[in-house]
Amino acid sequence: MNKAIQNGDYLFKKVYDYVLDRIERKEWKEHEKIPSVRQLASEMNVHRLTVLKAYQLLKQHDKVYVKDKAGYFVQSNVKNLEYLHLDNPIVSAYIQKNHLSEIHQSPVSYQFSQALIDPSLLPNHYFSDYVKKVFDLYPKVLATYSTVQGDLELRETLTQYFINQYKTHLNADDLLITSGSQQAIHLIAQTFIKPRDVVLFERPSYRSAIDIFRAQGAQIVTVDIHPDGYDLRQVELYMKQYKPRLFYLNPTFHNPTGFTVSIEQRKKLVELAEQYRCLLIEDDAYHDIYFDHAPPPPIYTYDTAGTVIYIRSFCKYISPGLRIAAVICQSSLMNSLLTAKSLADNGSPLLNQKIFLHYFSSLRLQQHLEKIRIALQIRKEIMEEELTVTDWKWTSPKGGLNLWVQLPDKLSTDLLLTKSIEQSISFVPGQVCDPLKQLSSWIRLSYSYTNEKQLREGLKRFVAVAQSLTK
Repeated sequence: MNKAIQNGDYLFKKVYDYVLDRIERKEWKEHEKIPSVRQLASEMNVHRLTVLKAYQLLKQHDKVYVKDKAGYFVQSNVKNLEYLHLDNPIVSAYIQKNHLSEIHQSPVSYQFSQALIDPSLLPNHYFSDYVKKVFDLYPKVLATYSTVQGDLELRETLTQYFINQYKTHLNADDLLITSGSQQAIHLIAQTFIKPRDVVLFERPSYRSAIDIFRAQGAQIVTVDIHPDGYDLRQVELYMKQYKPRLFYLNPTFHNPTGFTVSIEQRKKLVELAEQYRCLLIEDDAYHDIYFDHAPPPPIYTYDTAGTVIYIRSFCKYISPGLRIAAVICQSSLMNSLLTAKSLADNGSPLLNQKIFLHYFSSLRLQQHLEKIRIALQIRKEIMEEELTVTDWKWTSPKGGLNLWVQLPDKLSTDLLLTKSIEQSISFVPGQVCDPLKQLSSWIRLSYSYTNEKQLREGLKRFVAVAQSLTK
């Protein structure tokens, strides 16, 4: 009996994964009819009930839909959205694919969609001088590879930094250098996620992470994030009910909301993760971009059982072009990540690591961070000041690069994006940041990329566009 049950589960999973793979590889296109239950059962030599069960779960996961008396069809990426104003290719692309790249690539004058720092605020001249010194110090830097795990000198420097900052027990073997946080997320998804594994995600969340885990076939279950953090009863219920493989979170100056999770919740999350054997993937891209007070220590600093994988990116506020991030985790997890990293690129570029190392170790960095915090706080306050003439709602962030704004229900985000781009203004619709593709009355406005003069001009234009649509 047990063998029969196990065999049934195996065959069901085989059918589910087969259909999902054909859909994700675009072998079966949107709205295309897929084989009937009878046909696929015959082709795969399984019982029709096994295929029916797989089809029903695919329908539940929004991969297929049913037409009465016609069969099963591949679900479109677009559901329950108005097809208004799709003559604009940028708006059309974001609705159909929910990717940020089309919006970011729009050649606009007022860029409120890019969560990047104005290049003029970064130490570009200092870096250009420093590159020459790096070549003097390491004349063979372009003639050799880095190790897969990352340059040992850099890992030792970062290890000492984390020990000094957070009084944690750490050594260089606990760190992996990646080409930005996005590569780190991709390696984690590849290493630890199989099709149909459940992962918990904050709602809203970082779009690229949503896409990466979805591409691995993960089933995403969402946990709402609020100004004071999560409903931990909901988190525990989901961990107990769904047995998720991991929980991807961004608890410090969260993207896109700007919220920061309290110390008490950080400690409790570690306890829950250990109890329910769920990995916590802590993505920390904005830790040093605070305005008044430094944020709480990362969640990983409360972890004693190895349940946290910590990703610390330095791209945003030091040099996006160097693409340096560090992953911290226990050795058993690290070994698996190293295998994935070796297959990805065999190690991040050594020159980038050496340039970053010597800037990170310099006194100039602390001066740079202090100036950036002041500049970004001023820009955030300008944005909030210009938006006070509206009835829009937001929670003022204590750090980070974004304002998460709720618009009135009567204002269509799709139409606002169309009209804004016509006025050379871009922003990120809330649906893009939502794993459920809802949150249609929210938008993300980034105050970090444009200078103060452009910020005021662009926001005045943006508000005028919005007001013209509500009259």
